[in-house]
Amino acid sequence: MEKILVIGCAGQIGTELTLELRRIYGESNVFASDIKCACKEVAESGPFEILDVLDKQKLFDSVSKNKITQIYHLAAVLSGNAEKNPLVSWDINMRSLMNVLELAKEQKLSKIFWPSSIAVFGPTTPRENTPQYTIMEPNTVYGISKLAGERWMEYFFNKFGVDTRSLRYPGLISYKTEAGGGTTDYAVDIYFEALKNNKYECFLSSETALPMMFMEDAIKATIDLMEADASKLSLRSSYNVAGISFNPREIAAEIQKHLPTFEMTYKPDFRQAIADSWPKSIDDSVAKKDWGLTCKYDMEKMTEVMLSEIKKKLML
Repeated sequence: MEKILVIGCAGQIGTELTLELRRIYGESNVFASDIKCACKEVAESGPFEILDVLDKQKLFDSVSKNKITQIYHLAAVLSGNAEKNPLVSWDINMRSLMNVLELAKEQKLSKIFWPSSIAVFGPTTPRENTPQYTIMEPNTVYGISKLAGERWMEYFFNKFGVDTRSLRYPGLISYKTEAGGGTTDYAVDIYFEALKNNKYECFLSSETALPMMFMEDAIKATIDLMEADASKLSLRSSYNVAGISFNPREIAAEIQKHLPTFEMTYKPDFRQAIADSWPKSIDDSVAKKDWGLTCKYDMEKMTEVMLSEIKKKLML
């Protein structure tokens, strides 16, 4: 039986991924860790420990003690927050990945998952239906760190035989955990604010289209990739994935079908420039061909679930 360590279990992806992995592999076989306390559901449903991935010795000790065979390394400083403190963010994002890759090499772990992002693309990248292989000139510290990480993932696979796997996540939308400092976070915040205050001031312009994915689809894609036969994987940098693409005006109109008096205003901030350098839509045909990527949610279905579940969460 695989023994899995999730690093960054308290984050937006980590919370739901940990719970789904425990459902599949058994609660006692999925070890959750973060630099801060996780939610009660994660902390009490299986083993959990406070762990700083930058502390290489403690990371190595934890993996050895728990006989870990796979790692999902999710800890990172996201795009919006990274721009506020570039050098610290670069250090956290890159040193944590190198610790995990060195550990995988030395301990001969079976697989490593690390998320990349659409942030690896830049203003010179084709923005419509962005190909798997294309110009990549990111102009944010987050994007630069993710592009560098992709190269290291492929290097450790080719040089040392580490089974590295990665997805270039688009914006991820979830009702279970609130957003954590990313440029696509408006697509989470808008649902909470619509139900709490019936209005939302968006930090992107109304026509800023970006690729998005409902969290359930993203979690399934992550696990499907990790469970795929290694011989079917044609690349070891990171796969393009995307469920849907929309702009703030379109998502506001979808919310207004359920909340007719909902009001949306726009006040673009520094994140607008980041969004303007990212793709509007993604070509994920390589992921579909290699390991069968599928997505279930469109904007209509996602909005129904988000509003329904957030109402329960806010006890409205």
